[in-house]
Amino acid sequence: MRLYLSLVAILVAGAATAQPKNIRQWANQDVLDTKPLAGAHVGISIMDPATGKYWIQYQDDKFFMPASNTKIFTLFTGLQLLGDSLPGMRYTENDTAIYIQGTADPSFLHPDFTAQRVKDFLTQTNKRIWYQPAMIKNKRFGPGWAWSDYADYYQPELNEWPMYGNVARIKIQGSHYTMVPEYPTRSGEPLPNEVLADREERENEFVLHFRPEDRAAHDFEVPFITGGNEQLLQRLQDTLHKQVGLLPVRAASTGAILKSIPVDTLFQPMMHRSDNFFAEQILMMCASAKWDTIDSRKVIGYMLDSTLKDLPHPPSWVDGSGLSRYNLFTPRDFVTVLEKLYKTYPKERLYPLFPTGGKGTLRNYYQALPGRLYAKTGTLSGCVALSGFLVTKNGKTLIFSVLVNNHNSTSTAVRRAVETFLVRVANN
Repeated sequence: MRLYLSLVAILVAGAATAQPKNIRQWANQDVLDTKPLAGAHVGISIMDPATGKYWIQYQDDKFFMPASNTKIFTLFTGLQLLGDSLPGMRYTENDTAIYIQGTADPSFLHPDFTAQRVKDFLTQTNKRIWYQPAMIKNKRFGPGWAWSDYADYYQPELNEWPMYGNVARIKIQGSHYTMVPEYPTRSGEPLPNEVLADREERENEFVLHFRPEDRAAHDFEVPFITGGNEQLLQRLQDTLHKQVGLLPVRAASTGAILKSIPVDTLFQPMMHRSDNFFAEQILMMCASAKWDTIDSRKVIGYMLDSTLKDLPHPPSWVDGSGLSRYNLFTPRDFVTVLEKLYKTYPKERLYPLFPTGGKGTLRNYYQALPGRLYAKTGTLSGCVALSGFLVTKNGKTLIFSVLVNNHNSTSTAVRRAVETFLVRVANN
């Protein structure tokens, strides 16, 4: 009887951990041999975290540009270093004055966040406010970013004290418009069948293209030039409606940190809509909270030398958002960091941070797998990526990464091919 029970246990365990023998055939049929991916560079890695065994490894040791899959590493860093709430600002005070310093928190005056603890604190104080600029190594754009995207919504400038998400929100309806915050504007020549808001490259002058006969409301987010400390100070004074003094730049003091909002309320939109600005500011906040200088490169180096020193293939990791084409990661790197997330944080917290089928950046995909696939997309020209968690129909959780570079098709066609493969894995 004991022998019989042992055999049953072995058979059950084997069935629970067995991988489909034809998974490579599915990969060939659905992805590798399809027309949209002809000639593309493809990497596939799927692992069972319960056993540590890989179901398929196809070029998962090769390096790829991951686009916004880079945000998975940013999420991991933020979870590790930021605690439960964002650092809203650093400050010290005495009987007559309060001295403030930016910590790169992107939630200040951002319309997505109604709670504004920093603004409330500064508005309510009767003390003289002095602004002391922090030491910052980050430039206004990340390394390898496209300079010509300066006026595109997805590439706001980076700085130590963001306001309004560092974009002007413009609503155009007919010949009228509203703008927050306000900047000088001029009317551009009417465009055929198009309403548009743009900005001059080197100054905060916004160009609005109207169609008076079009009564629909058109919303735009156009990055403004953040400028230097004087410009930042002016925006702060306009917001608080009080004078703010300016002191010389210095390293962060040992002053107190005023917390702003819970971290997950920033992490979730960063992942769900692939918000590049939030991702970059997360790395900057991590540096501000840990050291006396805001420096994303230092944070990346620290993570790669500590918590992520066991990555199978040390990546070229240069920014938080994945906008840079200098980033290079392997699919196995993503499976490794996703496994760390899976084993460190409860699923009840972790999974909602990722888009699922039919939601966020996956709103048009994986609608057959709502609540069974949680993954981060990534898209650049010639680059499509998807990495995350997949729950099979019998309840087994898999960790996967599929990276595609140098395709000469549409992103939609490539995504559909990958979707066909992963749905087949999930349901078979």
